[in-house]
This record gives sequence, C-alpha cells and structure tokens, in this order.
Amino acid sequence: MVKLNKIYTRTGDDGSTGLADGSRTNKDCFRVRAYGEVDEANSAVGVARLYMDNIDLDRSLARIQNDLFDLGADLSTPTLEDAKEKESKSLRVVQSQIDRLENELDALNADIAPLKTFVLPGGSKPAAYLHLARAISRRAEREIVAMAREEDINPLALKYINRLSDYLFVAARWCNMQGRTDVKWVPGKER
Repeated sequence: MVKLNKIYTRTGDDGSTGLADGSRTNKDCFRVRAYGEVDEANSAVGVARLYMDNIDLDRSLARIQNDLFDLGADLSTPTLEDAKEKESKSLRVVQSQIDRLENELDALNADIAPLKTFVLPGGSKPAAYLHLARAISRRAEREIVAMAREEDINPLALKYINRLSDYLFVAARWCNMQGRTDVKWVPGKER
C-alpha cells in the first residue's frame, strides 16, 4: 500500500530517484523516462475525460488510467530472475488488461467507417485531447522499446502501450461523431 506523508524527501536532489524495489537510479535513465512518459499520457487521458459526455467511454478511460498506473509500477520495478519474479509481489501488466483494451477498441471501431485518408489531430475537445494522449503514448512506447534494449522488461508492458495508442486513436475518432467530423488531411493543400 502506498503511504505518502511527506511529498518532498530531498533524496532526489542529486538527480537520482528510487525505484519500486528500493534501488536508486538516475532520473534520466531509460526506465525513468519510460514511466515518466506513461504518466504524461495518463495526464492527457485525464484532461480528455473532463470533456467526455459518454459515460461508457469515460468508464473505459478511467480503467485505462488505472492500467497506466499499473504499467508505471511495472516499468518502475526491475525484472527479477524468473523464479524470484514468480514469488515476488511485483505488479505487472497482464494479458487480461490487453484483452479488455482490444475488446473495447473493437466495439468502438465497429461504429466508425473505414478511413480513406489520414486524419489530423483535432475535431471535438475530447477527440483533440485523446489524439494528444495517443501521441504521448507513442513517445512512451519509443522509450519502453529503448529501455528493452538495455534491460529485461515484461513484454506485456510493451504490448499494452502499443495497443493503447490504437485505442486512443479510435476513441478520438469515435468522439468526432464516429468519424463523421474528423479533420481530414488534404495532401498538398497549403502549397
């Protein structure tokens, strides 16, 4: 259980931060950058929810925000040897979270006509913020990929963030009247 009595500890004043297992690392390492980007994506989802008028989509986004905290916990916990990992109480992203995300994505996408051109980020307020969250989640994915080149990670963490950006794209289109009010890209329009 998390218990925060004091927000500042001064332990990070030297440019280091504590990980979930109690070890310390530099604040600019791949691991910290990866879960920092996940936190930023989560914040953008929170802003999109401010403008959400569909209760079901809002509930889905609330679950995603919780999943993103799970993902951050996963990324902030160094992977242990297999036997110790199974015994540990480390919070890891699991396949059922990805399955739920895929099912919800498929349900949203069923209401949307296929794309005939690329769409520009924008349209309604919730769609614009969901597009922003999507772009940030793609940046988080790049950081997780870079981290995975240096350290062992839970492969489901990478799978979740990849699927999340797809979900956020479809959710943004759904918020634009199921794609009918998407802002379409017109190649070369401003030449």
